[in-house]
Amino acid sequence: MNVGIIGATGYVGGRLAPALLAAGHRVRCLARTPSRLDGVPWRAGVEVVKADVLDGASLSQAFEGLDAVYYLVHAMGHTQDFERVDRTGAQNTRTAAEKAGVGRLVYLGGLGVDDPRALSHHLASRHEVGRILGSGTVPLTELRAAVIIGSGSASFEMLRHLVEVLPVMVCPRWVTRTRCQPIAIADVLHCLVAALDSSAAGSRRIEIGGPDILTYEEMMRRYAAVAGLRSRLIVGVPVLTPRLSSHWLNLVTPLPIGLARPLVDSLRNDVVVSDPSPLAALLGSYRPTPFDDALRRALSHIQDLDVSTSWIDSAPRGTAASPMPQDPDWAGGTVLADVRTMRTSASPEAVFAAVSGVGGARGWYFANWLWAARGWIDKLLGGVGMRRGRRHPDELRVGDALDFFRVEVCEPPRLLRLRAEMKLPGQAWLEWRVQRDEGGAVVLQQSARFHPRGVAGRLYWWLLWLPHAIIWRRLLAGLVRAAQERSKET
Repeated sequence: MNVGIIGATGYVGGRLAPALLAAGHRVRCLARTPSRLDGVPWRAGVEVVKADVLDGASLSQAFEGLDAVYYLVHAMGHTQDFERVDRTGAQNTRTAAEKAGVGRLVYLGGLGVDDPRALSHHLASRHEVGRILGSGTVPLTELRAAVIIGSGSASFEMLRHLVEVLPVMVCPRWVTRTRCQPIAIADVLHCLVAALDSSAAGSRRIEIGGPDILTYEEMMRRYAAVAGLRSRLIVGVPVLTPRLSSHWLNLVTPLPIGLARPLVDSLRNDVVVSDPSPLAALLGSYRPTPFDDALRRALSHIQDLDVSTSWIDSAPRGTAASPMPQDPDWAGGTVLADVRTMRTSASPEAVFAAVSGVGGARGWYFANWLWAARGWIDKLLGGVGMRRGRRHPDELRVGDALDFFRVEVCEPPRLLRLRAEMKLPGQAWLEWRVQRDEGGAVVLQQSARFHPRGVAGRLYWWLLWLPHAIIWRRLLAGLVRAAQERSKET
């Protein structure tokens, strides 16, 4: 089937495209800025065309020859007047689909009662878009979901950051009472693909959700348990308005205020599947993912948190819950980084040899006594310490221990990544990339990245920022100096 996706650069659309390809469909991605899809791993398998839901003429041309179109865009977080923008986009899409003879529209909206007066502006707008898309002659399949569990989902990231940063939370009382039926991103994708393959005729609405119905308080407590955090103290009070709560959320999470405010406002509404029969028919023998399992899947990809890098490309087990290159820059949790580069006259092979020879008896090129002291402290705390050394003075392979690191990626002569195994209030990596700049010079890039856990993790990073900055600068210089000496010897 020839299928179009409006919103392929977004969270769900970017995961749906490879799922449709795997199901045997031909996929055309419609994007305002096609170049945003250049770096995705499935780019070669799809057709990409320039189109904008606010430009009806561009849609009519892009829809030619399509059997179905997914509508997966939402202006919330991009403009304060998102309701008007979404309304216009839906109207243009409906008209263009009719003109082009599209066989079906598929839309992912939001759960909630069908009463705009009882809904938040966000959910009311989601329902309005569904009504507009379904008011034409092209049949519409509207899927309605609540919180989507997967790294990069705005609602999930809000949950993640609140629980990881705050051991004590004072929340609006409705956070402890409002019911939600969260769903794993893998289950959402299954439903979207199944909706396309279904033989049912005419328009239909299907409410989708996972097997658990929880309050937001219960979701936060269960996240803490799955993530291995101490139990959180959550106190519900009647005086916090959604507006005040959104400002607080903006302080403790990386979500932009334009996105946080409507999301918080929506927490007042129950979002639960009211009729499970259509969902059961759509799923067939497929079993939706329990909430705790969905959390574990998302958290298992913690090593890929820095979604602006290509770390996802080397992840051994990518799933729908994994971060992806097109996710927003706040997706996957907070990652603090110290990134430095230095040019060298040495060859890439000599640079990589110097990098892969670090640690063990050779040391760390600066303040080895500090590295040793950190190892003793780690031992006292029950960690691995520095005495493991390394298997071979010059050779490394994936899985090798290297002092209190472990080799996570080793791709000579361009990439070495070490994962820290010492006791830390978070997770840390040290990475080197050997590359050439535009002028052809060899450049060594060193990146120290840290995913903090809670307030303690953030305090650890900032209190040690200055000594770490000195250490990282001198380490990089020492590696470049060692590489140049190796080049002279050869």
